[in-house]
Amino acid sequence: MRVLIVEDEPYLAEAVRDGLRLEAIAADIAGDGDSALELLSVNSYDLAVLDRDIPGPSGDEVARRIVASGSGTPILMLTAADRIDDKASGFELGADDYLTKPFELRELVLRLRALDRRRGYARPPVREIAGLRLDPFRREVFRDGRYVALTRKQFAVLEVLVAADGGVVSTEELLERAWDENADPFTNAVRITVSALRKRLGEPWIIATVPGVGYRIDTGGPHVETGGPRVETGGPHE
Repeated sequence: MRVLIVEDEPYLAEAVRDGLRLEAIAADIAGDGDSALELLSVNSYDLAVLDRDIPGPSGDEVARRIVASGSGTPILMLTAADRIDDKASGFELGADDYLTKPFELRELVLRLRALDRRRGYARPPVREIAGLRLDPFRREVFRDGRYVALTRKQFAVLEVLVAADGGVVSTEELLERAWDENADPFTNAVRITVSALRKRLGEPWIIATVPGVGYRIDTGGPHVETGGPRVETGGPHE
């Protein structure tokens, strides 16, 4: 999951970002309305955490633009405006949830996960593919009934691959979905994480490498696809 945090108090924004990272949620920060709109125009976010009282275009205006864009990005308003009229106007603007300051990070995480599940209503909350069972709410993974302990980053990468339902996910998309905007596009972090993830999941290797393209969950189909790139399951060195 990748989230945009729109908050003009740097300490709070960074604390929320760091807390979300511990939950395997990648987060970018915008300190004003202009920065928020710019990031929204170039990145795809699963959710937006939006303070209403920010410099530049207000949080309300950012919310209007998100709704008008038709992107479907859910909005959680995180603000000190706690009167019932404030909440009512926030929902009327298009907010999907509303959390007032001060707040507990754990509650924010739970609300974000609930919104993400609602957004992906067509996908079952517990996802199963090729003997893998991934529960995004409990943060649990099983392979053929065996529990697999993963790091937060390994879980985030596997969650993206499983959600693709056997489709190829590029290295760039994994960087975008499981890391954040500060990730070096030339880093080998994806390759290293996938290699470690393969080892954790065990043999036979279930994460296939599509040379020059990316990775996918090997659902047992042919390793050479007609008219497409050659697919190799590879070992943990991939």
